[in-house]
Amino acid sequence: MQNTPQANRLHIAILGRRNAGKSSLINALTNQDLAVVSKVAGTTTDPVYKRMEILPIGPVVVIDTAGIDDTGELGDLRVKKTKEVLGRTDLAVLVIDPELGIDEYEQELLQEIKDRDIPVVGVINKEDKFEEIDVAEFNEELGMELIAVSAKEGTNIEKLKKEIIIKAPEKFEEPHIIGDLIEPEETVILVVPIDAAAPKGRLILPQMQTLRDVLDNDGQAVVVKETELESSLNGLKDDPGIVVTDSQAFKEVSSQVPKRITLTGFSVLYARYKGDLEILIRGVRGLEKLQAGDQVLIAESCTHNRTHEDIGTVKIPNWLQDMVGGELRFDHVAGREFSDELEKYDLIVHCGGCMTNRKEILYRIKKADSLGVPVVNYGMLIAYIHGILDRALEPFPVAKEIWEENKNDLS
Repeated sequence: MQNTPQANRLHIAILGRRNAGKSSLINALTNQDLAVVSKVAGTTTDPVYKRMEILPIGPVVVIDTAGIDDTGELGDLRVKKTKEVLGRTDLAVLVIDPELGIDEYEQELLQEIKDRDIPVVGVINKEDKFEEIDVAEFNEELGMELIAVSAKEGTNIEKLKKEIIIKAPEKFEEPHIIGDLIEPEETVILVVPIDAAAPKGRLILPQMQTLRDVLDNDGQAVVVKETELESSLNGLKDDPGIVVTDSQAFKEVSSQVPKRITLTGFSVLYARYKGDLEILIRGVRGLEKLQAGDQVLIAESCTHNRTHEDIGTVKIPNWLQDMVGGELRFDHVAGREFSDELEKYDLIVHCGGCMTNRKEILYRIKKADSLGVPVVNYGMLIAYIHGILDRALEPFPVAKEIWEENKNDLS
């Protein structure tokens, strides 16, 4: 279970005021001393991500956060980072300290959780310190059912786990990357370029996960470099059901794969698996309207070593500037950082999102969409620039129809 990628784990955020016992609660849930516990308020500063397993949910990530009542300049920054965690949260656990009661901190945070449509479990901690806690009174004040627990004594921790299991969303990733697009025993060709950016001795996560999904759905996978693609196609008795390529090789691969064979990209598959394909298709309008001097945000959900051929900092900026015939202004963010000022951008280009969960990617692209800022992912952009987006969307008839309507609007 520890080998399950973090992005595929249910993300549970533990939230509340300083010294409400959030870290102690994590230790009680895991039955391990994973979180630092101290009587000093504010021990937890930045969000801390901890892998664990809660049966029968399976592998999860529990996020230990700073107190929502932290003060001062640094405290405000910590509160901001705590609230940013909601963007990648599948389920929230709101911890109440009975000594402090319920105040605007809890009320405002609960409202933000509800506004984001995140399931929430309410907990009154430190039951061991009181002879009796009037749970009904707290329930009425907060407007939700709470569970009284003692993280220190382990009281009602199993009840809390059960409530987490009940409230956990049934599906926090799309069920398939490619499995629903293939038939059992059908051949799939995965085109995997090996360049300076490729990790030594292994494939990148989207390639590995797509391969696993092919196998899980009884397909047959052929993995090749773009230089061996033509010989692999000629060596097959029958046409493959689909060819999937790394986005950077879209143009070269498209020229080698006959039109009768379905072709798409890993990033296009991930546009559906991790994000919202319809929003990303609409975002292509932003590419069509982009002009020299416009401001573009390029966002990646992971950090990695940059090379002279880096996709996010070198290739995409060059392609976009060639497309508009002039200079553009670029900002770059990576990892868990994301801009609070999306309105100033004329276009947002996001990576496939393989290193984070779907909840965060959806939050990012829906936030941009709600502000009227066009957003696309790497694969959609590259396919559009190379003139093969029509072909890359063939496996998705509804998406293809939306794209055709958008093309009519743009023409």
